[in-house]
Amino acid sequence: MKPETIDLDALETAARQLDPDARERARLMKAVFAYADRYLESLPDQPAYFDRPDNGRALRETPIPEEGIGLDAALELLRQHVDTVGINPTSGRFLGYIPGGGLFHAALGDFLAAVTNRYAGVFFAGPGAVRIENLLIRWMARLAGYPETAAGYLAAGGSLANLTAIVTARDDRGLEGDAIARAVVYFTEHVHHSVNKALRLAGLRRLARRRIPVDTRYRMDAAALERAIEADRRAGLAPWMVIASAGTTNTGSVDPLDTIGQIAAAHGLWYHIDAAYGGFFALCEDGAALLRGMNRSDSLVMDPHKTLFLPYGTGALLVRDGQKLHAAHAAEADYLQDTYADGGDETELSPADLSPELTKHFRGLRLWLPLQVVGLAPFRAALAEKLLLARYFHERMRSVDGFEVGPAPDLSVVIYRYVPPRGDADAFNERLAEALRRDGRIFVSSTRLNGQFWLRMAAVGFRTHREDIDTAIEVLERTARRLAAL
Repeated sequence: MKPETIDLDALETAARQLDPDARERARLMKAVFAYADRYLESLPDQPAYFDRPDNGRALRETPIPEEGIGLDAALELLRQHVDTVGINPTSGRFLGYIPGGGLFHAALGDFLAAVTNRYAGVFFAGPGAVRIENLLIRWMARLAGYPETAAGYLAAGGSLANLTAIVTARDDRGLEGDAIARAVVYFTEHVHHSVNKALRLAGLRRLARRRIPVDTRYRMDAAALERAIEADRRAGLAPWMVIASAGTTNTGSVDPLDTIGQIAAAHGLWYHIDAAYGGFFALCEDGAALLRGMNRSDSLVMDPHKTLFLPYGTGALLVRDGQKLHAAHAAEADYLQDTYADGGDETELSPADLSPELTKHFRGLRLWLPLQVVGLAPFRAALAEKLLLARYFHERMRSVDGFEVGPAPDLSVVIYRYVPPRGDADAFNERLAEALRRDGRIFVSSTRLNGQFWLRMAAVGFRTHREDIDTAIEVLERTARRLAAL
């Protein structure tokens, strides 16, 4: 026997550890499911924030081993240093930022997508996966009121989706060279920070940015927008894009989408709406009324990992004229010639031709499976519940001594703060936020509005119900009183 044959046999024996047999798979699955089950069953008793000063530092001292430590030991590392550190976004009392979900049905979809490893970038390679993702895009487009010409893709999140929209608008309007310095984009100070980042990444640093004033409810002042556009035209500049927010991160406010759309159309601007947080509230009656005008946009971002409660890493971009998205992102390569020769299905565009991604995880399965298994009704109910919970929290906090609240919520974010009888309110609320993190029972985040320090309550998680809001109010009141007494 040749030496290389012996080497191959030994290598094959070692490599086969990567392909466990049925018995080993059953053992592994049992351990993983038991871990997940314990985690989910313990959630009601878990804090919303784990105050761990070490922040899982021991993981830095855990080397990647030559010989494995086994699943049980690896799961214990997760338990000790990942799942009990920092914020707990799966808790019903996690009320900070715009929380994600962790929907169990979606986790099953992720598991199946990972096991089958279907490729969702090119139709030739994964026609079923691409059909599912395109079906989801068409469903979202109908929800937004877009025509049949629309196209889009499932992105890794709203930041990448915003960048893709800006690149599409840049290329469609031929924005390059000296034209960049004359072009103008319009948005409010509450636009998501990913927009400014996207403008920079898209090579538009020299672009003029106009921050349009907001009204008392933190919504864009449409009249001020029109005045700014007209002033820029008179100054010889070239208004290019207006970006509206359908649910700002700061306050949950929804800009006057319909009116802004009319202004954008009248002046020939590309109209982009960041509805990453708020877009799916169109599934319920109150939300649909508030979001009227989404259909006027040229591009739209919606994040299923926010208000469809999916795991992080699930955003979506829609473009009214799908050919513009295709023109900005399609590319060819010799090593992909087989995918072109197949011919495919002209009704099914490949996500790789509509996005920056070529290698693309089948992330659509984490959305398609829950929608097929439980249907839309539970999602509609959960979203309507979140709108009511925000109104409930706002009304309750108005009557809690010492607290002031911001405007009535458009969606499910409420801003509020404690005003002590003496001393600096900003410093007090910073201490209050810190005390709440140390307590851990609830997690709230903070922001600054007009230079003032405010706290935020975001009711977005599908596990957040009235009892969680009641707990939050109780913890807020008692903690504030304790600090005030000091």
